[in-house]
Amino acid sequence: MTLLRHRLDGPEGGPPLVLGPSLGTSARVWEPQLAALSRTFRVLRYELPGHGGSPAPATATAMTIDGLAEHVLELAGAAGMETFHYAGVSIGGAVGAVLAARHPGRVRTLALICSSARFGEPEAWRQRARLVRERGTAALLEGAAGRWFAGPADRALLDDLAATDPGGYAACCDALAAYDLRRELGGIDVPTLVVAGRNDPATPPAHARELADGIPGATLVEVPGAAHLANVDQPGRVTAALLAHLPQPRQAPRTPPPRPGTPEPAQTLEELTARGMRVRREVLGDEHVDRAAARTTPFTRDFQDFITRYAWGGIWTRPGLDRRTRSCVTLAALVARGHLDELALHVRAALRNGLTPDEIAEVLLQTAVYCGVPAANAAFAVARRVLSEEPGAPATT
Repeated sequence: MTLLRHRLDGPEGGPPLVLGPSLGTSARVWEPQLAALSRTFRVLRYELPGHGGSPAPATATAMTIDGLAEHVLELAGAAGMETFHYAGVSIGGAVGAVLAARHPGRVRTLALICSSARFGEPEAWRQRARLVRERGTAALLEGAAGRWFAGPADRALLDDLAATDPGGYAACCDALAAYDLRRELGGIDVPTLVVAGRNDPATPPAHARELADGIPGATLVEVPGAAHLANVDQPGRVTAALLAHLPQPRQAPRTPPPRPGTPEPAQTLEELTARGMRVRREVLGDEHVDRAAARTTPFTRDFQDFITRYAWGGIWTRPGLDRRTRSCVTLAALVARGHLDELALHVRAALRNGLTPDEIAEVLLQTAVYCGVPAANAAFAVARRVLSEEPGAPATT
């Protein structure tokens, strides 16, 4: 069996995570999530046959979702991934569902994004396969833009569709025509996240609800303002849902803080500082951290080291809460104490951590009840200013 073309990112010792693409796309479809996921996970992104450089299938070979699942298992094995977390968009989700249902013990957790247990009537897929074999994938471009994106179209992804081998695309259509996992959903026994785009015409939210109702214990997230490629339309929301769903790796027990006057072991200090600086830059941005470093003097150096080591290296890296939740807690605490300069900084940080402006507003509204209306009023003024300065921000009133 010829291995599918694939890409590996993230630390070699990180927990393995396999990402499956949507029909007509390449591994590029996961670019909006790659930075966040590859910080922790060893990420394997594969290409479907005839897509993104993967070899096209032999014309005499009938492709099935089960066959694609076998390809993924072989690929994962070659990468040293005996078991793995899995997330897939559309047909990529179908592959993951088959892996979880029919290959027990291989999938640790499952995320199905804009996917389905059955993608409509088989004849519609056979018709599309015939169209592509006759006219190529360029015939699909106009319709794909409307299906894939509720917002502006990603031209690079549409270019990937135009470059897809017609035989590979059509074979995937045939596989979708034969796919029906509805009666096997109850056999999926791994933690499962189901994500739906509320504006998805290809797999409407009803498809996601069928998956979530059929898979025991599944979590359903519906994303507003998102069509079929919800992770591209609303990258922040989908990334946050994935990070909340995927288990964070266990960290080694931390050494207790030393008693006053007792130096902490040099290795522990270095690890805390390095980890803290990395997270501090990821959350606050390089520009802010560089400014803070430039302003550091001998008088403030120990304090800056303390913040980096214990706040960012010791608290923000703990696995008990994800970064979205930590941002919510931080915003509320800053409002309560009236630290408005810090609040402005952490409104920007909350956006980097995946919160939307609407979610930030909800946090501030909550503080009006528990911190007081004047405190919340001042906080809304700060947040409104910060959000209006973000690139592409709509006018606020």
